[in-house]
Amino acid sequence: MGFSFVDVVGSPDPFTCPGFFSSGVSAMTKPVFIDRTFLAELSQEAAQSPRLRKNRNFHAGNDDACHRLLNALEPGTYIQPHCHLAADKEETLIVLCGRIGVLLFDAAGQVIAARELIAGGETVGINVVPGVFHSLVALEAGSVFFESKAGPYQALSVAEKASWAPTEGESGVADFLEAMLAHFAR
Repeated sequence: MGFSFVDVVGSPDPFTCPGFFSSGVSAMTKPVFIDRTFLAELSQEAAQSPRLRKNRNFHAGNDDACHRLLNALEPGTYIQPHCHLAADKEETLIVLCGRIGVLLFDAAGQVIAARELIAGGETVGINVVPGVFHSLVALEAGSVFFESKAGPYQALSVAEKASWAPTEGESGVADFLEAMLAHFAR
């Protein structure tokens, strides 16, 4: 689902720049400033979501060539380790608020790297290449990252979901999440 300026400020007044989109292709109707209030509101939506996460898309639809979005994660959310097999499905993630743990796994499910991504810290993001199993864990409330990846949207195939990790809603999720979080214990 797309995101419009109306959703941010409640104004339907279109932003116009004559001749800018000479091809007739339109973008968002207005620029969107991503400020602390905007990020806090997105985090609040995530905290109220049963899955403890919420995304805000800046691309118009699932068929767009480039997907750009904010993703808010709250502690306790579970993202099943997965990979993207298509050669054009790199993902770039940059943390804007909070702390997020990223884990990279080999094909057998062994953690090969675990790193904290901290807004304003030493490591703020990662570029995940196709074929690498990965997952994220929220290490503090109010964690939000910017994500960019190639479209169009494609649901994960069976081969892209880690068979050695439980799927969301299955028994074993709490234990698996706890094991992932243990890589970031202080």
